[in-house]
Amino acid sequence: MLFLLYQRLAEHHLYLPGLNLLRYLTFRGGMAVATSQLVVVLMGSRFIRWMQAKQGKGQPIRSDGIQRHITEKAGTPTMGGLMFLAGITVATLLWADLDNIYVWVMLLVTLSFGALGFMDDYAKVTKQTTAGVSGKIRLAVEAGVAVIAVFLMIHFGQPSPEGASLSTSLAFPIFKRALVDLSWFYLAFGAFIIVGASNAVNFTDGLDGLATVPVMIAAATFGLIAYLVGNFIFANYLELHFVPGVGEVGVFCAAIVGSGLGFLWYNAPPARIFMGDSGALALGGGIGAVAVATKHEIVLGIVGGLFVLETVSVIIQVLWFKRTGRRVFLMAPIHHHFERLGWAESTVVIRFWIIAIMLAMIGLSTLKLR
Repeated sequence: MLFLLYQRLAEHHLYLPGLNLLRYLTFRGGMAVATSQLVVVLMGSRFIRWMQAKQGKGQPIRSDGIQRHITEKAGTPTMGGLMFLAGITVATLLWADLDNIYVWVMLLVTLSFGALGFMDDYAKVTKQTTAGVSGKIRLAVEAGVAVIAVFLMIHFGQPSPEGASLSTSLAFPIFKRALVDLSWFYLAFGAFIIVGASNAVNFTDGLDGLATVPVMIAAATFGLIAYLVGNFIFANYLELHFVPGVGEVGVFCAAIVGSGLGFLWYNAPPARIFMGDSGALALGGGIGAVAVATKHEIVLGIVGGLFVLETVSVIIQVLWFKRTGRRVFLMAPIHHHFERLGWAESTVVIRFWIIAIMLAMIGLSTLKLR
């Protein structure tokens, strides 16, 4: 909004002191961090009290879960993801270029997945059960939104100097300019990345602060990637695939980081509110959409390796149990396995944060290993 104001004033040769700073993505990204954090912190206490009054018993805890969680976390309200969404939306609309298609696609995915997650949380709270919206219905809605998002990015994104095929191609890290044009199949591939990322973050969200910090780390990493990929000079120097206009996605990523900082104030152990599906599905979907927009889908698997690990642990547990009747892990997702081994919750959370940081560094190193 403010960037459009700057553009309109500049067109009429009207310049206000300091308004020139709005030209710079770095400035607007920094302001997005501050704005989103401020929104979340200011709404936090009142929102939590309101949720406590509305939800009563709070989010139901798995009966087969960690006993300490059942006794200590019972009554904690959920739907904290709505705080995230408020911060991200306000900051993005205020500081991003609203003429940019990628900005609107990121908001479309994030808010749509957030609305779906809200319905899931609402069903769990009102029925006091861990089963919310049907898994098949949820996946169908997620896939539909994701396909629309990928279609919009392909057909309305600015054309790349490398040719129209870049928008439907899969790029590979390390290998300089290797591309595989997937043509129309890219719609399904891109949707798979977005839906997969959304549900992977949802699996990770099981301990106080566990998903929040890795999401912030991934958002910061992809914010930098978006800035580099969207800048012709940097992209050319690093031999990355230049995607015109995608730099604005960096403002959206900055808004996620700021919202995460604000939410962590209330979500740090012991959490006063849980993120819930309204946050986890939205944040994962948003980061997945950023990976698709920047043509760094494979790098997402590295940067978000912690989310991948959590998802794979669930898949292995389910498949192996159905086949043999035995479990590979003491409990899935894998963060609960370590709790069963006797690790304190804070130990699991901090060590997983460390892993997320290490994976982000490895993911960033692929930008130069070409």
